[in-house]
Amino acid sequence: MGMGDGHFRFPSGIAVDADSNVYVADSCNHRMQIFTHEGELRAKWGAEGNSDGRFKWPSGVAVDANGQIYVLETGNCRVQKFTTEGGFVTRWGSEGTGNGEFKWPTSIAAHAGAGVFIIDMANCRVQRFTSDGQFLTRWGEKGSGEGQFWCPNGIEVDATGQVYVADTGNSRIQVFTPAGDFLAQWGNDGAASGDFAYPYGLAIAPDGAIFVADTRNQRMQGFRRVKSEE
Repeated sequence: MGMGDGHFRFPSGIAVDADSNVYVADSCNHRMQIFTHEGELRAKWGAEGNSDGRFKWPSGVAVDANGQIYVLETGNCRVQKFTTEGGFVTRWGSEGTGNGEFKWPTSIAAHAGAGVFIIDMANCRVQRFTSDGQFLTRWGEKGSGEGQFWCPNGIEVDATGQVYVADTGNSRIQVFTPAGDFLAQWGNDGAASGDFAYPYGLAIAPDGAIFVADTRNQRMQGFRRVKSEE
């Protein structure tokens, strides 16, 4: 733990680009750090604040197929977009409940064709944007039914554009189309295979396998991709 190069204070988000560079949201140091896959520091930027290129508790990071970097800030309730070299491009978001507004956003995913997806945790919903921050749609509300959430945290998009959400408080994974149409769900509160206790993070492998951080069960679980109906 620390503030020096390659040190972290509460790292909260991680992403890997097509060249295996590793991007880390170093949350309590209010910065981004980029490493090679062998752990060599390549770049860093950011300091605490709310101006362009500064952060307050960055919690999520995503990299799209074009190498554009999206950093989600829980403290500033916004997204900032950067070039591959860390140059500021644009930003969007503020605190609230309207379209394009957030309350305690926690996770972000980017897909070249489908756009940018954000977990708006305290509003119990997902919001979808274009790569430049134009609002497209949102879905979800507090509850336990299909398409409802309770303290959602993790989000990922697979190669086909299907959206996977770790519905943490409901101990399940939900799957949606990019437009927010419900496709499938699995999991219950428990310790059996396929059940969860506070599922928090998601990752999708190149072959479509889904890996879930099953936090309170102190384990990882892996699953096959859910295929949408033809």
